[in-house]
Amino acid sequence: MKTRMKFRKVSRLVAISLMALVALTLTPLAFSQGCSLCYTQAANSGARMIRALRSGIIILIIPPLSICLAAMVLAYRRRNQFNQADARVEPRSDW
Repeated sequence: MKTRMKFRKVSRLVAISLMALVALTLTPLAFSQGCSLCYTQAANSGARMIRALRSGIIILIIPPLSICLAAMVLAYRRRNQFNQADARVEPRSDW
């Protein structure tokens, strides 16, 4: 019994350390998504272009956000569609 608990603790420790290692290893890849050419172009452009970029980002967020919200509303409205009282099957007690 003690070896089983010890194995669980060790496996949990290994899993946590592996996740931490993956998080630390992949972090530079996440920050490397910024293109230096795009950054320099945005930095050299005027205030009008920066405002246009910001409004463009907001406009590009609207379609995916509305699709996700529509899916959530649809799932919420139909959550009890197959959970009606007359459609329930009672378990057999003679097994």
